[in-house]
Amino acid sequence: MGVSDGQTDLVSAFGGVLEQALDTVNDMQTRADRLTEKLAAGEVRDIHQVMIAVEQVNIALQLTMQVRNKVIESYQEIMRMQV
Repeated sequence: MGVSDGQTDLVSAFGGVLEQALDTVNDMQTRADRLTEKLAAGEVRDIHQVMIAVEQVNIALQLTMQVRNKVIESYQEIMRMQV
């Protein structure tokens, strides 16, 4: 009872989507950090822009954590299944 090519492709596709999402969150975090540093240095005058970027990262990180929790929960459920 092996893994079919279709299942392997599906797992690879999911991994790719997950990796892309993590890269996006990382880019958002980097941008928010830069904006925060510029605000502290007095280079950015619009605090709203900085706060929006920081809050977007916060929401993205919360979503990432929820996805991680669901993946772990699903894995644990699969491991509890009797074959």
